Amino acid sequence: MPSHSLKSQNGFSVVELMIAMLLSTGLAVAIITVFVNNSHSFDQDDNIARMQDDAGHALRELAFEISMAGNYAELHMPDAVTPDDALSIGADCGPGGEINWMYRTVDAVTGESLSIAALDNASAAAVGTEFSCFESGELLEGTDVVLIRRVAGAEAGALAAGRVYLRTNGTVGLLFQAPFPVAPSATVAAPRADWEYRPSIYYIRRYANTAGDNIPTLCRKVLSSGPTMTTECLADGIENLQIEYGIDTSEDGNPNVYLSSPTLAEIQNAVAARIFLLARTTEIDTRYTNDKTYSISNSPDFSPDDSFHRRVFSTSVSIQNIRSMNMMGF
Repeated sequence: MPSHSLKSQNGFSVVELMIAMLLSTGLAVAIITVFVNNSHSFDQDDNIARMQDDAGHALRELAFEISMAGNYAELHMPDAVTPDDALSIGADCGPGGEINWMYRTVDAVTGESLSIAALDNASAAAVGTEFSCFESGELLEGTDVVLIRRVAGAEAGALAAGRVYLRTNGTVGLLFQAPFPVAPSATVAAPRADWEYRPSIYYIRRYANTAGDNIPTLCRKVLSSGPTMTTECLADGIENLQIEYGIDTSEDGNPNVYLSSPTLAEIQNAVAARIFLLARTTEIDTRYTNDKTYSISNSPDFSPDDSFHRRVFSTSVSIQNIRSMNMMGF
């Protein structure tokens, strides 16, 4: 039989190596591209989801607070509330020269309820005049500010020292600082109950954590232990707050007209509210340009032309206590 010589294969040729390197590079680029795209999509989905969660929480909190405005437990008339003579406040938040203004449930001149006070598209000067506890440069101008006076939704158990409570029997009410004073300036006959007093002022702050971080944030000034007014922030990325108040002009408990900037006299008959929030992500999307225009209530049209995702959130709410009093003819 003829013999055959076998040649051994010692390695790849240069051409084969170049083809293999080209294929490997292409595969690596494809894998990296998929990873980068997936990572970007995940980051942006997470960013948008956090925006939606924060805005939803902020809207629910605002809706609940506004619906409770003017709630003084069994006591229906705000002018029946009297602050105890010994009641004071460390940091108040009213107009300049006003003393213990946060405890005032009715206007000293007109006797009208101060359950809700509204500033429409507020300027720094306007908020500084009305609310002394605001710091310079804190307010995001052109957004609404709303003050809400109310008590907690449930009767108090043990009284916490330094907190302010409303003691009422449904006819009269006394605001006092716990523990209950030995010699209060007014008496509340039994049967009676105590309710924590919770006034608050909602607004948009220019920053989240430190001045200059440029993350607009929904915050509130609240009455805390001391007692004193302090700041709490609820949701980052809230860029605008607009509220329209439904005014009942026929005393049937239903709104006849919605006003963005009601007077004190008009807001006595505010039985409903429409709440609008403009929220944005806290991080930019480098692959996105926001070329939309946002029109919210009577706020000027806003065309951001930046790389933040945004969404408008809104809801309507009934202001139960004022609505009930209107229906009863008060």
